[in-house]
Amino acid sequence: MNRISWDQYFMAQSHLLALRSTCTRLTVGATIVRDKRIIAGGYNGSIAGGDHCIDKGCYVVDNHCIRTIHAEMNALLQCAKFGVPTAEAEIYVTHFPCLQCCKAIIQAGIKTVYYAEDYKNHPYAIELFKQANVKVEKVELTESVIDFRKVNS
Repeated sequence: MNRISWDQYFMAQSHLLALRSTCTRLTVGATIVRDKRIIAGGYNGSIAGGDHCIDKGCYVVDNHCIRTIHAEMNALLQCAKFGVPTAEAEIYVTHFPCLQCCKAIIQAGIKTVYYAEDYKNHPYAIELFKQANVKVEKVELTESVIDFRKVNS
């Protein structure tokens, strides 16, 4: 029996998390991993108890939905909330992190960012990752681990 690689496994987890997203513009998932163990996960959505894009529509300002908290930030905040250290961890994200998430990832001490899809890859985010010696690697979910098209609610 062939097992999927660790990168494929953790990226599949991020894609699974993205299925919980409540934003109608883009669904994103993030998984934080340390020593081959998942320490947190997040998806983009509204604050706990708040209005969701799927219910009220996106709240768009300057072509950006400000109603949602990004998946990376939700995963990092989950670690902060429960006292889980993120130094030297890795993060697997379905899409390249935005500039603000890039800065949060660096400040949290994440050492590697794996992402599946390019998405408005900001040149300054790329520069900041380089300056902070954060490894960035594209890892597309290539194996048929989960058929995401057959998800029922």
